[in-house]
Amino acid sequence: MGAAELRVKGWAALVAGVSLVFAAVMAPAASAVPERASSADPRLTVTSVTLGRTAVAVSGLNTVAVPVTVAGGYPNTVSDDVFLNVFLDRTGGTGQLTYMAAALLTRDSGTLEKGIWKGFLYVPSTANGTFKVTGVLQGSVIDGSDGSMTTQTPFDGPAITVTGSHLPRIGVSIIPKVVPFGSAYKARVAITDAATGKPYGSRINVQITWDNLCVEHDGDRYLTNTGGIAERTYPAAAGDAGNCVRLRGRAFDTAGLGWVVSRPGIVAATPSRTTAPVGTVVPVNGTVVGVAAHDCPVVLQRLSGATAWRGVSQAAVRRSGRFTVLAQPPYVGNVIYRVSLPKCGRFQAGLSKNFVIRAT
Repeated sequence: MGAAELRVKGWAALVAGVSLVFAAVMAPAASAVPERASSADPRLTVTSVTLGRTAVAVSGLNTVAVPVTVAGGYPNTVSDDVFLNVFLDRTGGTGQLTYMAAALLTRDSGTLEKGIWKGFLYVPSTANGTFKVTGVLQGSVIDGSDGSMTTQTPFDGPAITVTGSHLPRIGVSIIPKVVPFGSAYKARVAITDAATGKPYGSRINVQITWDNLCVEHDGDRYLTNTGGIAERTYPAAAGDAGNCVRLRGRAFDTAGLGWVVSRPGIVAATPSRTTAPVGTVVPVNGTVVGVAAHDCPVVLQRLSGATAWRGVSQAAVRRSGRFTVLAQPPYVGNVIYRVSLPKCGRFQAGLSKNFVIRAT
């Protein structure tokens, strides 16, 4: 698109436009999307928005082009290349897609002060339900990646009903299932027809990427085989960031899946004293590997008898990855302790090595 290149709502589309399933190949999570604060552009006036269709039917990976016309104005600008973008929000039905956008409408007639802009809304099957025009935004960037703080100009516009069938379903397998720190790993993506459970039989362009490329711009592109399978090897550094698969539309992602990889629970703990009088409180300091482990609970356990472990103190991992629990040896002699990390989000359960506090 050259100078008019549209930076689509990457992860913003996945989160705001598509209800992102953030799988840790585990559990749903959320993703932060930069808020567009501030206010609408006072120069933009919108008189009317017209959709060329009130209802469409879309199947599979296809899209239907719906003409969009905006009457309005954008005066006091030095450029004649003024693009308008029309946003629609879901008002009925259920589905992964919660918004759509007709992007880069160009002026077809009239002047900047009073003109007609035309373009197309490319409707995917994942829009199954009803959508209504809710706002218009000027510019060639709609995801805020240019630093703009301008919001949409609200407009109560027409609605379109979408009958979607054979919607795509995205699945992902991470190899290995639990990714060691400092190791590369592989994502195996499968795209199938949700209605039949079978592949579409064609090669599909997908983006399998990570970090900010899930949020904005275009990510790393891959092509599935005819069975709907694509694989990507991620570098070790990607294991500490959000990963995602994006099915790209012209102005928004039509479907997507995001995840963070599972990590091992690696715990280390050391008592501040190895000898103490009976009943003395002895701080035990330790670490859990992984910056995302903060707020996970850890439990100090004391060996009771030959094999039974009893929880005696609990704390939460701090943002530094460190924690402090409190031992209080109850009898004279060698008291054996360890620290347990229960399974917490993406982190698997883990145990520290046993350690001894000799009570006198």
